[in-house]
Amino acid sequence: MRDETELDVGEAVQVFWEAARNHARLNPAPAYFGRTPLETVPPPAWSFGGTQEQAGELAALVLDGRKTATASALWDYEAEDEPLPKVGQMSIVLDGHQRPVALIVTTEVATVPFDRVDAEHAEAEGEGDRSLDHWRETHERFFREFRSHERDFDPSMPVVLERFRVLYPKPPKAGE
Repeated sequence: MRDETELDVGEAVQVFWEAARNHARLNPAPAYFGRTPLETVPPPAWSFGGTQEQAGELAALVLDGRKTATASALWDYEAEDEPLPKVGQMSIVLDGHQRPVALIVTTEVATVPFDRVDAEHAEAEGEGDRSLDHWRETHERFFREFRSHERDFDPSMPVVLERFRVLYPKPPKAGE
């Protein structure tokens, strides 16, 4: 039998999904209602950031409970013909080595101009000193460097703000 380090990403996601859905009790009564698609089809798996290093750092912030929000350029969703996140949608977060580390559920979605993102959202992203200035500096750089659309950065560009909650594994409580 192979250990988890030998699994490819798809297999690792499936193994993680089985543990996560059982732990999160996503189908607590299968004997009564039968198997649901939730039991067999894992949610989309993806990583935060644009590099392996960023993916690892941001996944670690999710796991320690500091990161409960993210932001993406609306123009990237449009360029890639991707649907916007929806409240209640689950995702599997991958670390910098493409290993599944967390099951999250989207709790809020809003689209606002870049220059209207507030300090509360910047703090919820959990990065750096958690200030709005830090958020603006790092996200402007990110949106310039990792864009999939043809437009230049614009302070009024629409940004999709997403809040989420970790379902599995549970992040530590304050003071733990």
